Amino acid sequence: MSEDLVGVSGRVLDEVVARMGGVAREGQASMVAEGAACLEDREHLLVQAGTGTGKSLGYLVPLLSMCATRGVRGVVSTATLALQRQILVKDAPVAIDAVASVTGVRLKVAVLKGWSNYACLHKLDGGYPGEGTLFEDRDLGGPTGALGKEILRIREWIGESRTGDRDDLTPGVSDRAWHHVSVTKPECLGKHCPLIDECCAQAARVQASGADVVVTNHSLFGISACGEGELFGEYGAVVIDEAHVLADRVRAQAAADLTVARVSRVARALRSNLSIDSTALDEAGAGLGAALAPLPEGLLEYRPSVLDDAMVVLDDAARRASHEVSEAQGDAAAKLLARAALDELINTLDAWGRDPAQSIAYVTRDESENARLTVGPLDVSAAIGGVGIGERPAILTSATLALGGNFDFMASQTGMAVLGIPWHGIDVGSPFDHSRQGIQYVAAHLPLPGRDGPSDQLLDELVELTQASGGGALALFASRRGAQAGAQALRERTELTVYLQGEETLAQLIQRFRDERDSCLVGTMSLWQGVDVAGEACRLVIIDKIPFPRPDDPVSRARTMDVERRGGNGFMSVSLTHAALMMAQGAGRLLRSTKDRGVVAILDPRVVTKRYGGFILRSMPRMWPTTDPQVVRGALRRLCEESKQ
Repeated sequence: MSEDLVGVSGRVLDEVVARMGGVAREGQASMVAEGAACLEDREHLLVQAGTGTGKSLGYLVPLLSMCATRGVRGVVSTATLALQRQILVKDAPVAIDAVASVTGVRLKVAVLKGWSNYACLHKLDGGYPGEGTLFEDRDLGGPTGALGKEILRIREWIGESRTGDRDDLTPGVSDRAWHHVSVTKPECLGKHCPLIDECCAQAARVQASGADVVVTNHSLFGISACGEGELFGEYGAVVIDEAHVLADRVRAQAAADLTVARVSRVARALRSNLSIDSTALDEAGAGLGAALAPLPEGLLEYRPSVLDDAMVVLDDAARRASHEVSEAQGDAAAKLLARAALDELINTLDAWGRDPAQSIAYVTRDESENARLTVGPLDVSAAIGGVGIGERPAILTSATLALGGNFDFMASQTGMAVLGIPWHGIDVGSPFDHSRQGIQYVAAHLPLPGRDGPSDQLLDELVELTQASGGGALALFASRRGAQAGAQALRERTELTVYLQGEETLAQLIQRFRDERDSCLVGTMSLWQGVDVAGEACRLVIIDKIPFPRPDDPVSRARTMDVERRGGNGFMSVSLTHAALMMAQGAGRLLRSTKDRGVVAILDPRVVTKRYGGFILRSMPRMWPTTDPQVVRGALRRLCEESKQ
């Protein structure tokens, strides 16, 4: 009888630790053992693993051990492209070597990204129907303009690159420049492309199809889970990293947009590339615009009959146009692109036609007041749990999974109960001693937050705390308006260097903050997660207020209404869980190593004055608590002095 998976995984972990010259971490060892048992028993496991646990190896060791000894393939889904790269370049090679040493089997691990992450050689050559050459874009400024120079650099790089992967291009280029050299999957010419044999995206997929473990991201995992195509081949086990954002990412990628401009582009392409009379499509697009014009921004709590009628007319015109494309004489590539554009349009119309009680539909407008209709699924748990994970054993992990002290919310969001597969949650802790390394200060004396931006008292508190710490402050605001007011107050009333989100790229700002020990970084929701600045450069994290979803946020509003229709508490199930998750993530920016020390300052008294505050505090790292302004200022001054020694 073969050795049980827990035993194999334990020996592999020992080999990993030996190769890295480190020492075993209790939390990581627990994660490996529990993960191996879950995979062996074909169950689901939710693992809360604090920063510093080594969770990437904590799940790679049992997963790769299973692949090597049981002959199955695995899929790892991550929240970001950066984490994908870290796994491929840093963590997977160590685990692969250790597994080979223990089992004699050398596994292959490959990354799979979205199509547009790879340069398209045919588009670089200006070969797309109706595209012309790159430098015919009037905004490029020619080969000597800023954008033109970026594209020339991409041309030089692609001649040397083995992957065509945007992440391999250093330094990087702007999104606008990359758009000129890449295509989405529906835009790809496939077998009709004259450069198909050299296609970078196709090569990545071939490599992934032959890999034992495929590392992907939540958006691609969602595409597969929502039934839009099998992307990973057969696989027998699943790992979801940063599982706390999985449902939101899948819901976002499954949403489809519809605008009059989009319909017009499709109609224009039919005329110019295939000589198809697209008058009916143009007229249907105009009808859509007329139906959307009087609608206010926000959630459509009911479907206006005028809009419903316009969508029926557009659906009929799109399907007739699709038939005409099939019958048209013309370039095969032009027909393929027209078909893809129409299929995307029809898919959006199909989404609109589904049960309104299971959908989210809302209207937004751009700066020119052009309306955009977005339609998406209300609940993606069935797609995640029933299709993406299915009956396969799965490990779902994050530093923040237990909200209010239990895993029920995350289990529900990720569809753990859809197929009745047993699941359980564990917290393997953290190597950090939060109560000794960190202070959690609540400014209970401040007024309750209002709708008019930060109060004068809050800005005073922000400035005084930051001065006491001598900088090293990450200030997290729930709104852009708040962040701007906070940055302005710090710049006017202190001599500290202050960086504000939006003034440079996020990566550049974080690097500057990391490099300058006594600077301040001020921003909004993008900084609440994923910022990893260890050491004295981040010794104070300030949270201006509990980040409840905006009352007019259409997705939160729709989910709240759905919970209340079923007799539940919409505030508790949607707004409070979102806020608790973000508060835990924000506080998690402070301690990034066992040597870090500092303060998390919450400038919203509701966490100690409101009943729901206890739920939020139970979701956050358990630091030493205080509401005394003098105590926390004294601690910050001592930290500042010690950092200078």
